[in-house]
Amino acid sequence: MVTIKELLQDTALRLYDFCAYPAVRYKILFHLLDRPYDDPELTALRPAFHASDIVEELYQAQDRHGGWGRFQSKDYAAKDTFPTSVTAINRCLYIGLTIEDRDILLCANEYLEAHLSGTAHEKFRNTNERIIPWNAAKFCELMEAIQPYNPLCDRTYSEWRYIAGRAFESGEYSYERERAAQHEIFWTREDRLVPMQTELLLKRRDQVPPELEDAMLRHYGEHVYRHGHFWHNCPEKLPEKFVYDKTRRWFHSFNYINQFRGSAVYLADAVNWLAENQNAGGLWDWGGQTKDPWGYFGYFSTNRNHRHNRVVDCTIEILSFLKKYIDHNL
Repeated sequence: MVTIKELLQDTALRLYDFCAYPAVRYKILFHLLDRPYDDPELTALRPAFHASDIVEELYQAQDRHGGWGRFQSKDYAAKDTFPTSVTAINRCLYIGLTIEDRDILLCANEYLEAHLSGTAHEKFRNTNERIIPWNAAKFCELMEAIQPYNPLCDRTYSEWRYIAGRAFESGEYSYERERAAQHEIFWTREDRLVPMQTELLLKRRDQVPPELEDAMLRHYGEHVYRHGHFWHNCPEKLPEKFVYDKTRRWFHSFNYINQFRGSAVYLADAVNWLAENQNAGGLWDWGGQTKDPWGYFGYFSTNRNHRHNRVVDCTIEILSFLKKYIDHNL
């Protein structure tokens, strides 16, 4: 019987042969097969990766402030390639760019630092008292993804570490304790809370006690497992068929749960479901009902061949999920 690690490696190599596009091959070697940054094969591929249209598009669309338009509120009057800066930064990280590559993320990091320090050109409407701590956490989450342990994030991180510790201090979640902690730290007064910033907390996993991470998994992960995350498609009720028009929506739930170590308790069935649904070529395909992912939603769309895009994008997304699953469970 093939193990999950063997499935990941075999499929990654199969995709490497299937698609010669530099960005795809770079992602496979760097992120999926864990080649070090100075690996000779990866180093030899890097110039082609930097010159690829998927990287050039990000470079050309980046504005003089280091962002890509508004931070996370789409400007519907503008028809930009990247609707928000959050979308573009996440795409940079997903395809394998680092702060060393073409200054794209270096400038993006400066853009985020300006937001955190209050010197950015973009201004936010504080429509409620939760906006300021919510935005600060989002800035720091992206900054920590670009360059870990940024000292500018120390305060924000410590605040959320304190709030999480209070919320789960008995081992079980308490809304009342979290509300008291948020009111104490943020000087808020509403009963509605800023959502727990688990993604930020786990950027510095060494500062999160295992028992706290497990408690967050059992509380937030179980909720998503039974009710879904963002889209109401929950891993507890997987579809009978892999190929249909809403398959991609399950990955919002899969990836949320998968941020925690021990995620197998909720995702083992999903992993088996994915392993059983490879196509005849040993890859994955979203299927013909999926909207053509050309553009910013299709991170690795390489040409306008609809079927080719589906296979590449689908296989990369599933392999990325499996890679993190292995890291957090095996």
